[in-house]
Amino acid sequence: MSRRVLVAGVGMVPFAKPSAAKTYDDMGAGAVAAVLADAGLAYDRIQQVYAGYVYGDSTCGQRVVYRSGTTGVPVVNVNNNCASGSSALWLARQAVESGAVDCALAVGFEQMPPGALGAKWTDRPAPLTDFAAGLKAVHDIDPGLPMTPQYFAAAGVEYMAKYGMRADTFARVAVKARTHAANNPYAVFRAPITLDEVLGAPTIAAPLTRLQCCPPTCGAAAAIVCGEDFARRNGLTPKVAIAAQTLRSDTGDPFAERSAMSLVGGDVTRAAANEVYEKAGVDPRDIRVVELHDCFTVNEVLTYEGLGLCPEGGAEKFILDGDNTYGGRVVTNPSGGLLSKGHPLGATGLAQTAEITWQLRGEAGARQVEGVTLGLQHNLGLGTAGVVTLFEKVS
Repeated sequence: MSRRVLVAGVGMVPFAKPSAAKTYDDMGAGAVAAVLADAGLAYDRIQQVYAGYVYGDSTCGQRVVYRSGTTGVPVVNVNNNCASGSSALWLARQAVESGAVDCALAVGFEQMPPGALGAKWTDRPAPLTDFAAGLKAVHDIDPGLPMTPQYFAAAGVEYMAKYGMRADTFARVAVKARTHAANNPYAVFRAPITLDEVLGAPTIAAPLTRLQCCPPTCGAAAAIVCGEDFARRNGLTPKVAIAAQTLRSDTGDPFAERSAMSLVGGDVTRAAANEVYEKAGVDPRDIRVVELHDCFTVNEVLTYEGLGLCPEGGAEKFILDGDNTYGGRVVTNPSGGLLSKGHPLGATGLAQTAEITWQLRGEAGARQVEGVTLGLQHNLGLGTAGVVTLFEKVS
């Protein structure tokens, strides 16, 4: 990387169910106010803004940041499906790293409707049309069910057939998520659940029950990144830097493998992670805390292997040995993840960034993972966009 990029501050607002949430501009403005306070900066010090969201009109980013001021700063609105927040951070990091600016703000927010995600534009080709056709070629689709969980259910069925994993092992991921979320005041669902409760919940798309699917929620989060010279000039002492980051899409023919695991981003995750490790000169065994994209329990399992946290086919042993939680090899989703914290699409990647930053600064309270110097963040959008970011503690 040509120029070291520091995380000057992070901020977020508590996530909420759609029925209890504020509007996107209130939530987004709250996250911006929180990140400015955390960084110790006034809004007029920000030189570029990248605003990530999926469900909203063209200049929602301007409406959000205008609550903090109208300074003439460029505002770029970013939509990259569920990876929109991390894509906004990727752009902000690039701007600072290249020297185009000294300080940039990434903010993500989402005001989501209740219920399963559905198409908002029905008079034009859907971006996932080819992916849906690819899924139908390898899995029986139920037209009466939402499509998104069926992608990940199919990937789960494929994984079980390939490696012999039991269906109830996926459910253990949901139990772990709630256990972690109990200590996170920003999470929507903090009450512990048992394995029997997860397995006994209504089936959405086998092997996924309702408690293995992330809930539709609303929220906002933000991060400010800057260069070292800017930090010195403004009296800032950031404790976290971005060691490496990449944004990947599919390569070759993503449908040729006839694999649901590939369609939901497994290959993209693996390629992005390997690129990050190579850039940073880091082995995944050196990482002790990870925030990863657990939109469904199946995706968390696939991501363990995609990020190199366990060997291929080794996810079941990894889970049963407790290597994905406190006292194990690596703590995955100390925040509770999307399954418990919620998944307001545009906010998710930046909420993950906030959690990893707090962990590296030693400010995660009861969620704190001891002795961490590296933290990994993974954010995925179907269609496909995969962002992997490695953060490091600044000595």
